[in-house]
Amino acid sequence: MRGRTFLILIAGLTAGCAVGPNYKRPITAVPQSFRAPEPLPPSQAASIADLKWFEVFKDEKLQELIRAALERNYDLRDAVARVNEARASLGITRSNQFPTFAAGASVEINRISRDGATPIPSQVLPSQNRNFGTAALQLLSFEVDIWGRLRRATEAARASLLGAEETRKAVVTTLVSDLATAYLTLRELDYTLEISKRTLQTREQSLELTKSRQLGGVSTLLDLRQAEQLVYTAAETIPEIQQQIEQSENQINLLLGQNPDGVLRGRSLTEQTFPPEVPAGLPSALLERRPDIRAAEQDLVAANAEIGVARAAYFPQLSLSGALGGASTQLSSLFSGPHSTWNLAPQVAQPIFTGGRIKSNVALARAEHERALIRYQRTIQTAFTEVSDALIAHQRVRESREKQEALVAALTDRLRLAYLRYRGGVDTQLNALDADRDLFQAELGLAHIRLNEILSVVQLYKALGGGWQ
Repeated sequence: MRGRTFLILIAGLTAGCAVGPNYKRPITAVPQSFRAPEPLPPSQAASIADLKWFEVFKDEKLQELIRAALERNYDLRDAVARVNEARASLGITRSNQFPTFAAGASVEINRISRDGATPIPSQVLPSQNRNFGTAALQLLSFEVDIWGRLRRATEAARASLLGAEETRKAVVTTLVSDLATAYLTLRELDYTLEISKRTLQTREQSLELTKSRQLGGVSTLLDLRQAEQLVYTAAETIPEIQQQIEQSENQINLLLGQNPDGVLRGRSLTEQTFPPEVPAGLPSALLERRPDIRAAEQDLVAANAEIGVARAAYFPQLSLSGALGGASTQLSSLFSGPHSTWNLAPQVAQPIFTGGRIKSNVALARAEHERALIRYQRTIQTAFTEVSDALIAHQRVRESREKQEALVAALTDRLRLAYLRYRGGVDTQLNALDADRDLFQAELGLAHIRLNEILSVVQLYKALGGGWQ
């Protein structure tokens, strides 16, 4: 009866309330809608971030690159190792809540001499052999978690594990967006190279025409030099673009976790397709979808639990140790009733004077909790800003692209008319060369604007927390 009462008492104490504050999610001001040039419908619940990455990026070669990166990227592999590390740390911390048992046994075999310093008659010592055996199950150490110190430590370790998992998801989101950005930038450079080569070919044809006209006395030497200038300008841009292409390929291979090499291409820049609509969804859903916000919240949970760990040091610490077993000179009767042994040694430790150490530890835990709260709130505000920036860029760049397309169309027609007038002897070559130069710059600008429009979708997808699903 006493043993049962003792066990019930221990269980009750262990299940007691843990000191320290229980975690409550901080109240955060969430806007009704994301800031955008055109106000978004407040009832819009769907979001592009709900789509899986292969539903957003339709280029088959890009999908192959992303799959390879998810297997071999060093940052992602490091994040997975951190998750495994946090899981093992949780197991170690959680084990402190349970008793630690060990089994031990020993046998001592002696032979006593009858002819020693004090002779022993055979009637007194029939047998010279003396054996002694012990066996015991030992309770090495068990802290009765009355004040919840160990439970709070386990809570903090569990939050660290969840935070590491959310960080892994954040790495996936960043990796997908970075690789998509690098690949689409590569395709824009390919497109720019095509424009440069096409422009160079056209200018070389114009140069040949100018040479013929100069030999015929129709064009001047100045016209020839101006035509040569345009050819050399277009030719000079090609090596620079090729350099950027090769370096972009190296950057993609680095994301893939492999040595520098070429990259297989899929769809061209103008063939890239995305969902017809890029809805942002509800702002409140952003807190649950973005893994970096969820990781910051788990850091806050862990810091909150550490306050309880620090405060528990103010209270007595009860620990138990003991053993249950037997001891006998006859191994056959080692575990019989008369030979059983047991002991229980409760110990209580109460800090009396620590020079302010406990108080400082509590203050330190509270300060770390305050910092974690600030990081959590800052992460949320950063997320809303990134989404708004992406929405603004998507709409404004689309408007710029429409204007730039109109400009390219006008300059193309201007170039056609200028060369017609030049060949017909109505106008000078200078206007034709100016039109050619302006068209080349406008086409390069249009390619860059098209890239920015596509990348705005990629950035919006990342800002909304998509890609880790």
